[in-house]
Parts: sequence; structure tokens; C-alpha cells
Amino acid sequence: MTIKNKLNIAVIGATGYTGLDLTYLLSTHPKVSIKYLCATKNLGKEISYFDSRIKKKLPKITSLKSLNWKNLDLAFLSLPNGEAQKLINKTFFKFKKLNYIDLSADFRIKNPNTYKKNYKITHKAKKLIKKSIYSISEFNKEKIKKFRIISNPGCYPTSIQLPLIPLIKKRLIKLDNLTIDSKSGYSGAGKNIEKKFKHKNLYNSTYAYSTKNHRHIAEIDQEFSKSTKKKISFTFNPHLIPTFRGILSTIYLDINKKSSLKKIREELIKYYKNSPFVKIHKLNTEIGSGNVMNTNNCEISICQTRVKNKIIIFSAIDNLVKGASGQAIQNMNLLYDFLETDGLK
Repeated sequence: MTIKNKLNIAVIGATGYTGLDLTYLLSTHPKVSIKYLCATKNLGKEISYFDSRIKKKLPKITSLKSLNWKNLDLAFLSLPNGEAQKLINKTFFKFKKLNYIDLSADFRIKNPNTYKKNYKITHKAKKLIKKSIYSISEFNKEKIKKFRIISNPGCYPTSIQLPLIPLIKKRLIKLDNLTIDSKSGYSGAGKNIEKKFKHKNLYNSTYAYSTKNHRHIAEIDQEFSKSTKKKISFTFNPHLIPTFRGILSTIYLDINKKSSLKKIREELIKYYKNSPFVKIHKLNTEIGSGNVMNTNNCEISICQTRVKNKIIIFSAIDNLVKGASGQAIQNMNLLYDFLETDGLK
């Protein structure tokens, strides 16, 4: 850290949707100094060329070759899957005071065989997986400080785990036959969306995809298994919707006989009483992604259905903020004992 007690940071992959949100939020953070903004294209350009929200004078876009690792405390990695692992593998032991927050999937999956199956990439830093922590911020407020590699969770898994993990731990819901229906703005597919999705009227329609084999299923499975020894049976159905940002996950589940809507809401309120970004609404509140856009918040509503003991939980986040860049900054704040809300108000 510098004399002014600010972290020297780099954003590597600064011009993608997530990188731009990350840079914008970090530019308002009172405890960081952005030293490098790295990309493979548009070298020499101002970052404000890509995002007019960024008013602060920041370093021009440079390549990785110009980066002086010795001058850094923390690197944010917003890169395609497979790239962060190679970069961390080259620098981890050489620069022992350097920490990393990786926004790709490279360190989310703890089994490298499962990673390869899902991402079609052989992991290049297998020995470092054990030195990383998968961190939804609300679940790792102290544990995170023991690690140098922070793996930022996926957007869908964040919206799903925040309402469900506390309930699974307290055995308030049945673990067989959960249905998770998630709808995301198209920014979740990245700037190359048109190469990934070929359907007609892409930006004006709703599209269901990857119902059986979405990459995030392995991540959700892995994290669920940490909360219970019982097998959790669920289906996950993602959709792209014609809006730029935001996720609304709708979770259909059965509650245990001793449970109730009131008990479930009370448990979530209790669990998140010291979590400034999680809001539990009154029972049967109608919610959407509109309230959480451009915020690091997660809004949760528990709703009754016409079927006895079957409930619906709605969970809304911004996929680019709480689902990516905002949670990355929240993790940084926890890692360095800053205020959890710094840069995210």
C-alpha cells in the first residue's frame, strides 16, 4: 500500500462489460489507486471512451507487458475462462504480497476434472486451486482474509445461493425437486453474445437455453454440498431476456412440515442482519430486477402459492454488480478490512 494508505490495483480485462463496471465503481472507491487498466485492444485510449460514467482521470489502456507487478497490491482479473489461471500461475510465487480477485470461472470449481468437463479447458494451475477461496461475500467475511486468490462467483449462482444456503443449513426446506428458473439481461453473455446466440430477434425476445448442462450447475452443486450431506435435487433453467442488465431467479420449492413462510423469512432476516446488501421483503411482495439495477443489492421475497407447503422465493440482483464487479469489490473490502460498503453505496 502507498503512503496515502491506498491499494495499488490493476484491472486486467478493463473494457468488457464487467471490466467497465468494475473500473467505474473502483474509480469512486476511497481506498484504492488504479495504476493499470489492461486490455488486448484499443491500447492508448481513455477508458471513458467506452463508459461515459467514468469521470475520474485514470491511466490509459495498456497491454499486460507494461504492467509492473512489483508496484501492485491487488489485481482484478476480468478475463475469458482459462486466461486468469495462466497469469496467476506465472506470478503467484514470484510476487508474494500480490493478491488476486478472479471474476472468471477459473478457480470456482475445486475439482479440475469437473472444470475441464464444463469449460473444455485443462486447468493450468491445479496446485493453486487449494490456495483459492470461492467467495460469496456474505458467507466468507472472515475466512476470506486467509487467501490470496479470491474466486468471484457466477451471477446466477449468487442469486440462487443467497436465499437458499441459510435455509438448507437450517433444514427448513425439502431438498428434492427444487426448480430454479432464472432470467438474465443479455449483458451476462458478454460482448460476444451474437457469436454465442444465433436466434432471431436476439435483443427483443426471451430465450431459454442450456437447461440440462449450463456451466453454473456444477458451481451450484458444489456449493450446495458444503451446506448439507444430503443430495439436493434441482433443475436449473436459465433464460436471456430483452434487457441489458439484471437477474431475477424464481425458485420453486417445498417446505418441511415444521416450517412456514414466516419462519423462512425470519431465518433469512436473522442470517443477513449484518449484511448491508441483502434485503428481505415482506411476505408475498412482488419484486423485479428494476430496484437492484446498478447496485450491489440482492432483494429477496418469499411468496405463498395455491399448493399447500409449496412456496416461491424470488431473488433479484444486478448480474454485472452483485453478480460480478460489485461483489468483487465487496470481497476486496473484506480482504483488506475496509468498510464493506466502500465504493458500493
